[in-house]
Parts: sequence; C-alpha cells; structure tokens
Amino acid sequence: MSSQQSSSPQRTDARNPWLFDTHELGRSPGSSHHLRRELPATTALGVPDVVVVAEGTTITVDLLLESVVEGVLITGTAHTTTEGQCSRCLDPITGEVDVQLTELFAYPDSTTDETAEEDEVSRIVDDMIDLEPLVRDTLVLALPLVPLCSDDCEGLCSGCGMKWAELEPGHGHETIDPRWAALLDRLEDTSGGETANGSDR
Repeated sequence: MSSQQSSSPQRTDARNPWLFDTHELGRSPGSSHHLRRELPATTALGVPDVVVVAEGTTITVDLLLESVVEGVLITGTAHTTTEGQCSRCLDPITGEVDVQLTELFAYPDSTTDETAEEDEVSRIVDDMIDLEPLVRDTLVLALPLVPLCSDDCEGLCSGCGMKWAELEPGHGHETIDPRWAALLDRLEDTSGGETANGSDR
C-alpha cells in the first residue's frame, strides 16, 4: 500500500484548480493520496439575499483519495464562509459552513460505470476528477434555510418596520378592525360636514 501527501499536486490543470489528475494516485487498489487545497468558488452558491457562498470565496478542502477496484473513493471535509441577511431583522450576517464529503468516482468501463445511470454516480473523465460538483452540491445542501443573526432575534415590528431590539419597551401601534375602518371614515366625513355647516350660520 502506497501513501502520498500533497498540498499542491504537481499535475493540475492551471485553468481549473478543481481538477485532480488520477495519475498521481495510480490504479493499484489500496493506494491513497492526501489532498489539501484552497479553491475559489467559481460562482455564487446558495440563495441570493438569504445566504450564499459568494463568488471567489475560498473553499478549503481536506481530502483522502483512495484507489479501489471500481474507481477512486474520496472522503474528507470542505470549509468556507458565507454571507447573507438575517431572516427576521434583515441585518447583514456572515458565517461558516463545514461539510463531510464521501463520493466514489467510477473508472471508465468499470462495472459501476456500466450499470449506473448517468446521474447516479460520479465518473473519472480523461483520468481527471472534477471535485467542484461534489463540493458545490454538498455545501449548498448544508446552507441554513432560515439564517439568523442570533437565535433570540426578535425581528421587525410589523407596524413600522423598526427592529424590536431598538424600540422602547411597550412599543405598539393602534390597529383598527378593517370591518370598522370604512364606517369610521364615513363618521369622520359626516362630523366634518356638520362642523362646516354650523360655522356658516
């Protein structure tokens, strides 16, 4: 069993740092290769105006690549930072996300390659592994659906739109039942008309 360690593999497509050349690993089952890279997000990941990994943000991957009979098994972690806004008060927020990665990349003409549907398994193409789809999809699934600046954020007042945390105790707004609003408007108009008539006398 051979083991290699590398923080910047020698054979990398300079145009796409997400690619890993499997020649560095070899096809002998049991051989392994440790890979640690800091890679750029090529596009924004997530939901705009909610939470995203912004385009160009550094994603750090720490992976173990192991040669197995059917392909290359990848396990490890990915870490990056996020930005967005609190779902309650809308303040800008930043955060971090860590994910676990596990994926088999099938060799061409392997049993896995021949029997699996196209979208059921990742594949090695031209001896290269593209790490980006695996990392991208795993990160997106790990992003919070309702990001918060703090667990106890009170959000915004529905009456004036101000943050509850910045309002005085007892803050509130008088509300009128919409069923009575038209009647009150009519009474005010009537009252105004009587005053005007009375002043003409």
